This record gives sequence, structure tokens and C-alpha cells, in this order.
Amino acid sequence: MQKLIHGLHRFQTDVFSDRRAFFEQLAKGQAPEVLLITCSDSRIDPNLITQCEPGELFIVRNAGNIVPPHGATASGEAATIEYAVAVLKVKDIIICGHSHCGAMKAILDPPDAEELPAVTGWLGHADATRRIIRENYGHLDGAAKLMATIEENVLVQLENLRTLPVVAAALSAGRLHLHAWVYKIESGEVFSFDPESEEFLPVDPQRVKRPMRGRRLTTPSI
Repeated sequence: MQKLIHGLHRFQTDVFSDRRAFFEQLAKGQAPEVLLITCSDSRIDPNLITQCEPGELFIVRNAGNIVPPHGATASGEAATIEYAVAVLKVKDIIICGHSHCGAMKAILDPPDAEELPAVTGWLGHADATRRIIRENYGHLDGAAKLMATIEENVLVQLENLRTLPVVAAALSAGRLHLHAWVYKIESGEVFSFDPESEEFLPVDPQRVKRPMRGRRLTTPSI
């Protein structure tokens, strides 16, 4: 905690004081164009990775970058996504998984339900991921199997995202684009799912947006 307190002091005396006008402008409202859904993992910093300023990203974080589908128990995720799309009018939604994800390791090796009942219940929203891996990736093990799980889960959660009425309506009207990313902690690389090649490729600033399809991978891409 002491480190956090010192950090707050440095922010207030050094950072905020130098950029007071910027923060005063932020206080008047927000207009982010991107909603980024990613993992709670402490090693992931969306603003650092994307080099975005405060106010530029609307962020949802949870274990496993999961989006409960429409009809599931009311969740903070659904409420936040609805607000981002209907009120803030974001133009893009990114679901970003990451390497070495503990939640995805738990998909492959489930925890004791009695010890971690909330975690077990939450990961139920990734049951499709578990089944896809079991039925299509039996030839993999170790790191390759984990990476396949991470990639497939991003695509599964993207499909869950499509079931939300507010997202379906915005997609139908052409007001919204969806993106599937995977961030590699150890290299700093970010890979985006390419619907034409049906694999995750390094993010290319020159690549034109294309509509996402619900296609599953057959082999891990990265």
C-alpha cells in the first residue's frame, strides 16, 4: 500500500499539476470511440499497450475476458457494454485475450468447485471454449494447447457479445465493428483475428477493417 500512496502523491504533485487543463476538460464528459474487453490479469495495462490517454478507452476487465451471453444472469459486463454502445456510441469493440492466462489454464484444469465456487460458475460462460478444445485440439498439449484455448476463447466470447441485443442492432446498422485480439506478454506483440485467413496475425495499421465471422480456428496461430 505504501507504494500506492507514494504513487498517488507523485501523480498529484507532478503529473496532475502539469496537465491540469487536460483533466479539467475530462471532467466535462467522455467520448471514447473504443470499448476494450480484457482480462483482470495485473500484467495487462490496456492504456499502456495501446498508448491511449485517459478518456480514449472504455474498459471492461474480468477473469478470462468473458462476456456472458444474452439471457445469462444480469451482469456488470452486459450493463457496461450496453452503456458503451447505446449511450457513448463506441464505434469498435475489442475482446483481448493474453498469453499465460490463468483463467484459461483453469479451463484446461478446472479448480475445485467447493474451494472456488464463484470462479467455477464464472468459467461456465466459457464452456464452449472447453468443448472446442476437447473435441478439436486433442493433438496438442502444454503451451500450444493453452494458446489454442486463449485464441478460441476470444472468438467464443465474441460470439457471446453478438447475442446482446444492443450489439446486434448496432452491427446490423453498420455502426459497430468487432475485433478479436491476443496480447503476448513476453514479446509485447498483439495479434488480431483475420477473417480471410481465419487465423491470428500481427496487428497491421494498414489492414482494412473486415466484418468478423463466427469461424473457429483449427490450429493455434501464435
